[in-house]
Amino acid sequence: MKTSLDFVEHFHITDNEKPVQCPFCSQMDDKVVDSRLGREGDTIRRRRECLSCKRRFTTYERVGEISPMVIKKDGRREPFSREKILSGLTRSCEKRPISIDLLQTVVDRIEKKVQELGEPEVSSRIIGEEIMEQLQKIDHVAYVRFASVYKDFKDLNEFMHEIKALGAVIPSTPLA
Repeated sequence: MKTSLDFVEHFHITDNEKPVQCPFCSQMDDKVVDSRLGREGDTIRRRRECLSCKRRFTTYERVGEISPMVIKKDGRREPFSREKILSGLTRSCEKRPISIDLLQTVVDRIEKKVQELGEPEVSSRIIGEEIMEQLQKIDHVAYVRFASVYKDFKDLNEFMHEIKALGAVIPSTPLA
């Protein structure tokens, strides 16, 4: 299989490639109709068409890197999970005007930062702080939602303290 992204071609699965299952009909035969580099340049987005049901779907390929283990607050260790970060971001941003594409970009940034540390284990605190930093730039309501769970606020005073601290960072704007 050629790896250039300058062209699109139909290719057949070889012994070295894993087939992609159609999410609609579960068949394993498809063709690539478009390939592009992701925004950050570390993923390849492929638009595929199932040869059985003719429906199209998108797959993303990324370089297979060994993900570090995340050390939780209670000392447990679990593998780094993009899906877990995206799930937390999605909950924090529920009913907010934030696209899933932007959330995916945030997850990409966080994953890249964790990978750049080059450590076999990373504290969940580092990941949580990075999520909060990213959310603070995107949406303050989502930031406070995430912070309230992440920092485990016990009462309204802790909640108000975080909002006041956030207010010190946000430039004051008059209400219309």
